[in-house]
Amino acid sequence: MRKTFLTITALSLVTLGAAGCVSKSEYTKAVESAEVRYSALEAQNASLKKELADAKKRSEQLAADNAQLETTLASKSGELGKTIVELRQRVSGLERDLSESNKAREEKVREVSSTYEQLVKKMKGEIDKGQVTISELKGRLTVNMVDAILFDSGKAEVKQDGLVVLGKVIEILKTVNDKTIRIEGHTDNKPIVGPLLQRYPTNWELSAARAINVTHYLQKQGIEPTKLSAAAFGEFKTVADNATAEGRAKNRRIEIVLVPKE
Repeated sequence: MRKTFLTITALSLVTLGAAGCVSKSEYTKAVESAEVRYSALEAQNASLKKELADAKKRSEQLAADNAQLETTLASKSGELGKTIVELRQRVSGLERDLSESNKAREEKVREVSSTYEQLVKKMKGEIDKGQVTISELKGRLTVNMVDAILFDSGKAEVKQDGLVVLGKVIEILKTVNDKTIRIEGHTDNKPIVGPLLQRYPTNWELSAARAINVTHYLQKQGIEPTKLSAAAFGEFKTVADNATAEGRAKNRRIEIVLVPKE
């Protein structure tokens, strides 16, 4: 290529020289100038070829990177899709469990409310006299009986009138299946005095004896003993002020408490 270019240039200059237009000096300069231009063009051509080769390599690398990215994206998309499906299944399961839990809780609330309504209806006379109060809070139902309707003063044995009152409660308690029944004994803060000290050294013993006797009676009347428990609180869980006779009368009590089974 170089020879061809120079030959053409030389022939052109020879022709011009033959025509008497170019001197030897000018001819030599023209040839040198042509060689310089050729070298420059050749260098430029080599540079362009290198750039083309580099561009081709970059293109091939980009194509390879793109293929890798597409593979990675497809893999990640598959994993993400699987994760989404699993999460949806878990959410669905949680929603189902929550729905069942809410239904069970609502059913228990209805049962407690039904028991509460039956007790209020059955013991309306005692409630009106202030001898019994019935409360319901967060699934816990409490029948509060002042000790005067169940016991004579200073005694732990349930008197006959008290058995009649307990009979009204027992009839309804027999229908309760998902609760435990705790009998709680409470007293005022007046210390035990006189002959009773030999039997009940403190209010702990008196409240315990009363709670246990009521519990025994409930068992005898057909309440499953596995549902029953007795607890003594003595004078330490008051509902009124012990400074007054009225307050002390409220504190001397038996509470029948229905609580959810553990």
